[in-house]
Amino acid sequence: MMRGSNQSGAALITAILITAIATIAAVSMASRQHLDIRRTTNVIESSQAYLIALGGEEFGKQALIEDGQDNQVDHLGEGWAEPQGPFPVAGGSVVGQVEDQQGRFNLNNLVIDPPPNPQGGQQAAQTVSALDMDRLQRLLQQLGLDEELRFAILDWIDDDATPSIPGGAEDLVYLRRDLPYRTPNAKMVSVSELLLINGITREDYDTLSPHVTVLPEYTDINVNTASREILAALSNDLKAGDIDQLIDERTPDGFQTVGAFMASGAVTGKISSTDGLSVETNYFIINAESEFGRGRTSLYSLVVRDSQANVEVVMRAQGVN
Repeated sequence: MMRGSNQSGAALITAILITAIATIAAVSMASRQHLDIRRTTNVIESSQAYLIALGGEEFGKQALIEDGQDNQVDHLGEGWAEPQGPFPVAGGSVVGQVEDQQGRFNLNNLVIDPPPNPQGGQQAAQTVSALDMDRLQRLLQQLGLDEELRFAILDWIDDDATPSIPGGAEDLVYLRRDLPYRTPNAKMVSVSELLLINGITREDYDTLSPHVTVLPEYTDINVNTASREILAALSNDLKAGDIDQLIDERTPDGFQTVGAFMASGAVTGKISSTDGLSVETNYFIINAESEFGRGRTSLYSLVVRDSQANVEVVMRAQGVN
């Protein structure tokens, strides 16, 4: 009798253990399945948010095409310069902003590439743009930064290994670091490269980056969209009152020609050359922020517009939060 009772008890315990293991396995499988479903949903919603952002990019491109077909003068009173949205879409929304990149100082302007040699043979050397070095110096002064940083930036870009004096830095400086690296000796592809340049702190970067850009070719400064700091960097003789007058005169329709800008009483006799100045812009960044369900994305598209108002994407960068 006792033996049968023990066998029944063991069988009951075994059944309970099997049930518990099966329950744990089922819960684990359900949890894993839930995570897989959520992960798949997130991927799908993030992908959909990216596609919506591409739609925002296309909207910005179309605005620039229509503007280019309408006139050849770009200023901040035009429709493309206004924030757009939010625009509702099924399951989400998108907002956009077009930013003129030639209202900033193009760091790649510091070096000028020689024209191609049609005969072949040895290529001529790069030259340093004294005009743009002077403008960068004045911009650094305006922002309260060390003027000698311009030489370190120049050495980062130019194609030689000779440090500029004073303040320059080539490979020997960077190879001594705890995490060594070399100078690219090529045009910058992102403003964030400034963080790698000798002497530039995070605080310096935060101060300088809103006023500079990096573009794949030499570009003029658009006097209709340039910030106060960029306008002041055009000459040592421009004072705060002169900048105020220029901004008032270009509002709301902008200077129609560089000649009109030079004829301003705020400029006369203070800027000696129109080199590197324009009232037109070719390069813009289209910022598109979109959401779909839980998916969020920010798309930054550098675009170039040619004289025929055709707009092409040069590069894209994506951020997700």
